[in-house]
Amino acid sequence: MSEFWDSHDLSECWDQLRPAEFEVDIQSEATYYPLEATLSAELRSIARKKGISPEVLLNLWVQERSGKS
Repeated sequence: MSEFWDSHDLSECWDQLRPAEFEVDIQSEATYYPLEATLSAELRSIARKKGISPEVLLNLWVQERSGKS
């Protein structure tokens, strides 16, 4: 499907689209904890090498450590 949209524009199909209704219930919550600047820099560096965000890396580490992975 991505190949199709790589070579087509949505405006070509506009008249064929139907309205859609849906509900979004976002229940995520972010809690912030202070982190030493040197640890934060190391976290960002490791995350960059893994190709993920520092937030994702930190969540993965905490999940592993808590046994909830």
